[in-house]
Amino acid sequence: MPHPIHPYEDDDLDDLPTPPPVHYAEQSLLGALLLDPHQLAALTALEAGHFSNHTHGALFAAMRTVPPPDPETHRTNPAWLITVLDAARPEAPGLTASYLHTLTQVCPWPKHAATYARMIRADHARRMLRMHAERLAQTATDPTLPNPAAATLTQADTLGRFLEELSGQFAPHPSSLPRTVLPETPPRDSGEEALEEERLLLATATAHPADLKDMRWLLPEDFTLPLHAALWQCLTSLVHRGDPVDPINVLWEAQHRGLLADAITPNDLMALISTPVGSPEHWGEKVLQRALLTRAHTIATRITTYTEDPTNTPHQLITGSRRALADLTALRTRWQPTTTQSTATRTARTPATSRAGPPPRTTAPAARSHR
Repeated sequence: MPHPIHPYEDDDLDDLPTPPPVHYAEQSLLGALLLDPHQLAALTALEAGHFSNHTHGALFAAMRTVPPPDPETHRTNPAWLITVLDAARPEAPGLTASYLHTLTQVCPWPKHAATYARMIRADHARRMLRMHAERLAQTATDPTLPNPAAATLTQADTLGRFLEELSGQFAPHPSSLPRTVLPETPPRDSGEEALEEERLLLATATAHPADLKDMRWLLPEDFTLPLHAALWQCLTSLVHRGDPVDPINVLWEAQHRGLLADAITPNDLMALISTPVGSPEHWGEKVLQRALLTRAHTIATRITTYTEDPTNTPHQLITGSRRALADLTALRTRWQPTTTQSTATRTARTPATSRAGPPPRTTAPAARSHR
């Protein structure tokens, strides 16, 4: 049996990469259809856009537009092949009659056309899933969006709907979870803006501890710096016990939790929580939004990694991606209340400053990173 070739192998370009396995599935399917055009009627789920090779997709689309020939006539008369070639050339000018001959030669079993079509659809699903994951990652890290959280959640919904569509196209099977080795989760963004927002939250929450009773949507895991997460736990514990809250009480609680060490002195901690600006809800939303965007980006990276592993079947990709998206659900549930609260509850005190607004508070000695 002749070796399957790439449409451009005649160019003798030694630096062309080796075609992926789906390329040979596409060649074999097209060869089978050229030999037996009546098999097209059974391939209703396959579309020209599912092909990874543009020329192959154009040829398949042309086959769809040309009525199938009489089987007996087709065996001895190439008229249908010529008509298909003419119909495909406007979209694929490089397509030649010799390549059509090659396709018929490389097809191992024309009767396996339906199997080749499933391979093509499976590879297309992989590519489309990667595209949706990459869009989610780009949206979660786009600093120009006016409402990045809403845009990111919308993109996550789009990805979820795509997975629902795929689940109806590919039957489940055992060993459905991907075995792909995932990269380590990258460290959270600990840039100065993220840390400053957390410091402002801690200081403002210390000044207005009553607001913390309505901020159960914010958890220590949402903070980028472990020290800030621990101080948030100090504040919420004091409020939960009904103890008074001020910088001295927070310092005392921090001491009992073992937070005072070489990384932060009592003076540093007192300075960190003693200059409130705005409202705790405002800065809490900033912290939670950053956590949501980071989680979405991590999930998108995980799904992209799944799609880059060719050993994963479509059902494994679907199951693994759904489980990854589920990791966003809990955080998303906590985010929703913050976007539905009435703004009236936030106007009683001085509006919170933003990076684009008035100058920030007078900087107090910042706590050194304590990881």
